[in-house]
Amino acid sequence: MRKVAIFIVIILAIAFAAVASGLTYIYLKTESAERGLEVEPVVVASKDLTFGEILEKADMKVAMFPLGSVSKGSYAVQDSLVGEVTKVFLMENEPILDSKLSSKGGGLSLLIEPTWRASSIEVDKVSGVSGFVLPGDRVDVILTLDRRGTVGDAVAKTILQNIEVLAAGEKTQQKGDKVITVQAVTLLVEPEGAQDLALARSKGKLHLALRNPTDDEIAVVDPVSESQILRGKPKKEPKPKVVYRTQIKEVVKAPKTDSVTVIKGTEKKKEVPAMPEKEEEKE
Repeated sequence: MRKVAIFIVIILAIAFAAVASGLTYIYLKTESAERGLEVEPVVVASKDLTFGEILEKADMKVAMFPLGSVSKGSYAVQDSLVGEVTKVFLMENEPILDSKLSSKGGGLSLLIEPTWRASSIEVDKVSGVSGFVLPGDRVDVILTLDRRGTVGDAVAKTILQNIEVLAAGEKTQQKGDKVITVQAVTLLVEPEGAQDLALARSKGKLHLALRNPTDDEIAVVDPVSESQILRGKPKKEPKPKVVYRTQIKEVVKAPKTDSVTVIKGTEKKKEVPAMPEKEEEKE
């Protein structure tokens, strides 16, 4: 009897949800029709969503769009998207399309080369190069540690160089009483680089330095401390120029001599007469 009651409750809950969705759809369509617009319902993100998120009903809402204004692959009902996984960043009120879901054509993992890893970090608009970092860019990752009051000085160190950006997008976070906007950036790194990022993320603050796409040189960059900056770092000595000198040897040509043909019987051969020795100069 108890199982039957539970089953009836589940059926009623599903029925009420379907009725509520239908009434919402009818209300939105009627309201838009009264304004003289031909519209259609489209499921959109109710907040900023990062990639790899499993969609729940609270992550979505239905909005009315002018008929034909949304690309193919849109959805009209939230229930059909519950449990799907995003493969891109979605902004609030952005339509959720087939092409933006990992189950529809593959996810970010397809962009990761064998033996490499994708690792995400969060940066603010300043440390993230004012939000100008885009997929396909290459960056250096700089770690800053504030160790004042413990072992001494604040330091900065470049931990990764020439790293490819796989994905980048903004999302909002609650920090105390404030809502802040941060940029989530996914980087393509080797397994050792993923470890470096994980440790650096937990110990300090990460910053990005955007590189020229044609610059793939790995620079030798020493860590810098706060005290070094305040007292002024010593200027680097310019590298001495190397001058290559070619040693020119004097070529002494042998004196030209004439050969003499000597005939002995039936034999004929050429001989070179001996050079006369120079007489020693008399004092």
